[in-house]
Amino acid sequence: MRQLIREGSEGFGVAGESMGRSLQVRGDRKGLILKNEGEEVSSRRDYLSESGLVVWMGNGDLDLVRGGGEGRRRYLDFLASQIDLEYRDHWNRYRKALAARNKYLKTLQPGESAVLAYTRLLIDHGKEIIKRRQKLCEELTPRALENQGAISGAREELEMVYQDRSKGDLEAAFAEAEESEMRRGITMAGPHRDDLKFTLGGRAARDFGSEGQQRTLALALKLAQGEVLKVRGQREPVYLIDDVFGELDPLRRNALMEKLPKEAQKLITTTHLGWWEQDGASLPVSEVSAGVVTPCEGS
Repeated sequence: MRQLIREGSEGFGVAGESMGRSLQVRGDRKGLILKNEGEEVSSRRDYLSESGLVVWMGNGDLDLVRGGGEGRRRYLDFLASQIDLEYRDHWNRYRKALAARNKYLKTLQPGESAVLAYTRLLIDHGKEIIKRRQKLCEELTPRALENQGAISGAREELEMVYQDRSKGDLEAAFAEAEESEMRRGITMAGPHRDDLKFTLGGRAARDFGSEGQQRTLALALKLAQGEVLKVRGQREPVYLIDDVFGELDPLRRNALMEKLPKEAQKLITTTHLGWWEQDGASLPVSEVSAGVVTPCEGS
């Protein structure tokens, strides 16, 4: 959050209307103040449940395919947290227990009582996290497959597999990892080490997919995210699209524009409009300069 504070300022603020509600976020180096309809909200969970659904799309999405597992876990966590309040609770408690357990492992052995207490919490909440992530993958896969075909113009066999490193038995995974944890002093088992595996035509998309295939898959995943949000959240998400169109060839660019839901609100940023072939389409365009937003003439 500190990166949002302009140099020389004490804090930052964002305010606006969302889903018929007036929402505010104010932050400084001490933390956040959240308000709904002018009333302060103490729980981030309650605030997020009232603030609408969001799909973020940016050039960094390519890391979903070719980057490390952390980005893919974040993709699932961000999606699940918007539509499953129980998931958010399990993940928050898991993270706190994980931090505490890692701290104890610096000085204690995995079998000592203080560590075992946190191990039990990680197992209990970890099972719920894994179960909900697997369910999400089942919902995302057919949608991502359809979107990938629509964007690329070629239907390649896509498979998305949630890699549960515990193989369905977290207790056994923690017991197996005990020796490694004694050497390294960190928690070596649990959903914070799981991953997603994408294959195209039976080959790992990360290693064998072309850049075009990888970009297409990343876009397909974000579109699938929006579709799941709509079904589970029972309303259209807002699409925040940060300067991605200039990186796409005309085929993928036009296909993405066609696949974005017509009825959803879409906010697109770009440094230039050379990529936009209007084809009669009318989109409002504004220019941002020195923090001031000005509508462009004729947009």
